[in-house]
Amino acid sequence: MIAAQAEQARQQHEATKQPARVFADLRYQTVDSWSRERRVVAKAEHLDKGANPRFVVTSLDLEDHPAKELYEETYCGRGEMENRIKEQQLHLFADRTSAETMRANQIRLFFSAIAYTLLEAFRRLGLAGTSMARAQCQTIRLRLLKIGALVQVTVRKVWVRLASSCPSAEVFRQAFGNLARLRPVMLRC
Repeated sequence: MIAAQAEQARQQHEATKQPARVFADLRYQTVDSWSRERRVVAKAEHLDKGANPRFVVTSLDLEDHPAKELYEETYCGRGEMENRIKEQQLHLFADRTSAETMRANQIRLFFSAIAYTLLEAFRRLGLAGTSMARAQCQTIRLRLLKIGALVQVTVRKVWVRLASSCPSAEVFRQAFGNLARLRPVMLRC
């Protein structure tokens, strides 16, 4: 059904050596399982590894939701949101709600939510422009937060000395510089 779009994506990929996407809007009905014809948004994509077609069945209308916008913003945005939820559950222990009382489980989930909020802000503000700007929480925790360092506190300064063999030392320095340039916002009541 999208052979022409797949060929167009392949030709674009061959010409630019970059991933190429071509979208199509289709009407489709199954033989037995669907009661009526439905709108299908098709993505014909060609990557270095080859063709990567995708199809999304939707009830959203074409006028308000063009194919490319529906796929890239709505559909992929939802997937990205689900990835963030999974990231909090798996890497920041939001799934650890096995305490005896509801209150204990609630406070565990609250701490997990705070940790996620802090790591997301750190990723957005501190890691901007670094190689880890889109890293998952687990990667940030393991490479930047769970590292050994010598911390020396004086009256005027706090010194953090990383091991000379620390593989993420440059990212750590860049993140520190990004955070140091931020100015706190004063709230007025």
